[in-house]
Amino acid sequence: MTKHTESPNRLGKDRDWLVYQAGGLHIEDVCLSAVARAVPTPFYCYSADAIRSAYKYLASAVNPIGVSICFAVKANSNIAVLGLLAELGCGMDIVSGGELERALAAGVPASKIIFSGVGKTRAEIARAVEVGIHQINVESAAEITAVAEVARGLGQRAPITLRVNPDVDAKTHAKITTATKDSKFGIPIGDVADLYAEAAAMPELEVLGVAVHIGSQIHDMSPFRRAFSAMADLVVFMRGRGLVVPRLDLGGGIGIASNDTPGPDIAEYAAIIAETVGHLGCQLTVEPGRWLVGRAGLLVTEVLYLKEMQSGPMAILDVGMNDLMRPALYDAQHPVLTLHEPRTDRAAPHYSLVGPICESSDQFGTYDRLGEMRAGDLLAFDCAGAYGASMASTYNSRDLVAEVLVEGSRFRTIRRRQDISEMLRLEQAGRWQFPAPEGQEATRSAQPVSDGALRTPVTIGTS
Repeated sequence: MTKHTESPNRLGKDRDWLVYQAGGLHIEDVCLSAVARAVPTPFYCYSADAIRSAYKYLASAVNPIGVSICFAVKANSNIAVLGLLAELGCGMDIVSGGELERALAAGVPASKIIFSGVGKTRAEIARAVEVGIHQINVESAAEITAVAEVARGLGQRAPITLRVNPDVDAKTHAKITTATKDSKFGIPIGDVADLYAEAAAMPELEVLGVAVHIGSQIHDMSPFRRAFSAMADLVVFMRGRGLVVPRLDLGGGIGIASNDTPGPDIAEYAAIIAETVGHLGCQLTVEPGRWLVGRAGLLVTEVLYLKEMQSGPMAILDVGMNDLMRPALYDAQHPVLTLHEPRTDRAAPHYSLVGPICESSDQFGTYDRLGEMRAGDLLAFDCAGAYGASMASTYNSRDLVAEVLVEGSRFRTIRRRQDISEMLRLEQAGRWQFPAPEGQEATRSAQPVSDGALRTPVTIGTS
């Protein structure tokens, strides 16, 4: 396990919305312990003020150089969060038809939505074209053909850009690096110009530019400079061939501060954009996800049991890897805060924090400076606003975690827990069907089901 040294008193001078008051941890003006009395743990809790502040700070840096912002919905797809950002004028970057519907439900105009991803279905493409999406970032020659065929069937033109793989290593975790030559993402940079010309000749397509995204949680700005410089060279080369390239999508990937690691310098990030691609005259877009919401969220959990191990005490929590996948999936390290301000007792033991899931990977690390803990104590995983709730599952048939939004002195649940009674409703058996002969449409059997057990209505309890 990784050992983390945390100081819950050091919440960051740029995070005045997260403070200890009267011995209790507050998000804005709401005590988290009070939220925990109203909402069963575990639950995610977000600060509306933190989300708004992050957007405004980034916008103040990039808007003056002509860059628009689209939030990467995969980071946090709750429609209340999307609605907050939409009210500020933020667009959305989506990677599925479901995320498209979420963005539309949150009030985002279709004209401000970008559709990325390597495996779009024809139904998803059709829906995107029908609602008037801003652009589809295509990632292969085969997808170009599919988009053209769908658009032809609809009698419309589809707006596309080509996602480029520039073979730039972002030097982060292997599972969040997306622009090396062996990655599934994007079109090799050497193939782009020819494919762009072919696509531009198709009457069903409106080819509008190129896009790039090199990875996630990037702190070193040099990979951005290399990638953006490569994109600038590509645009100049394509224009030299007579191709029109009005848009350039620069993707996301900006990391966030955590523990004693400072976040990237946003002014430097904006300067790199201006220096590398500012002279092109393109419509520029960035697609941050984690940077806008990551530090705005906490995951609150209760200590269930304490267990003495040879290596030291272990705290078993009611939150598991199904609720927070990042430690198991990416070896991620989340700071941990106590909901009651701990004593600054350096002699307090180091606790290994684990969850209840029946997997050895359900562990979060070893932490100190949490004070002496007891069963029933409340903790919060910090920097959990991105890729937390959006990646949560019901593995081990556990409830799907709830989400809460705080605004000033009030809070509300923005996604209630999905409990086992609701899950069982999804599994009520339908009628048996029989495969239709080749070329014929399948029909549902009108015969009664012969299995008496399946005929018996399923009784579901209510919570």
